[in-house]
Amino acid sequence: MYAELNSILNTSPDSFKPGEFILVSDKHTDASFLIHHFLSFYLRAGCKVCFLGLVQSFSHYSAISQRLGVSLTQAREKGQLVFLEGLKESLGVLLQGEASKGTRTMDFLRDPSSGLRGLYDFVRDNVRGAVGGGEEWGTPVLLVDDLSVVLSLGVSVGAALDFSHYCRATVCSELQGSMVMLVRCEAEDEEEESDDEGSEQLLRGLIHQCSLTLQVQGLPTGYCRDIHGQVEVCWRGQCDRQQTQKKLFQYKVHDKGASFFARGMSSAVL
Repeated sequence: MYAELNSILNTSPDSFKPGEFILVSDKHTDASFLIHHFLSFYLRAGCKVCFLGLVQSFSHYSAISQRLGVSLTQAREKGQLVFLEGLKESLGVLLQGEASKGTRTMDFLRDPSSGLRGLYDFVRDNVRGAVGGGEEWGTPVLLVDDLSVVLSLGVSVGAALDFSHYCRATVCSELQGSMVMLVRCEAEDEEEESDDEGSEQLLRGLIHQCSLTLQVQGLPTGYCRDIHGQVEVCWRGQCDRQQTQKKLFQYKVHDKGASFFARGMSSAVL
């Protein structure tokens, strides 16, 4: 958990806004450090966390969280953390000729046209089970790392947006919990341009759904040893009359944290 980022967002594990949908995106850099921040943030806040780890293993997230002072293993054993390991679940789907109860969550791998209904059912059952279940945890939280990966597996942009919409309705509106989703928009070569266009469409659609965006980009001046990139923080109005507020910060990720600077305040970048 990054104290400087909490200060920028005017939040803390003891006091945070309910019903918020936070959208994290990156381009030409890696914004996964923000996913690790929010994971440790909500676990420290005592929330029941449902984490869809679609691109990395549990051990990967666990090792980084350990450096941030949070044990994912203990959180999972206590029932505070429900972790879907997409890589392992995908292997189960691909090795079985027919669907089984344990792999229906990832049915879109077998038939992308079916959408993400199985994935939504997994989220709904786990976040609703966190409310009134006799557990001591706070409001439910959904984290997704990262939603754009389903596009490369054949799922349509519309299906991904439907998934986000229904998750938001359940988690944020019905249960007054929180959501954090990561979307990547980056094409390394011409063969990836079509996937990148889909990611851009997904990002634009999600921006209309969310209440806060953190858009992470590389420095326009190129590589810098002391500054790793910049983050545009955008607080979106909940109605047409409210204006959108934006602030730009530069950041540097450390082994056990991250530093944030108002643009122009770091001596490394002028």
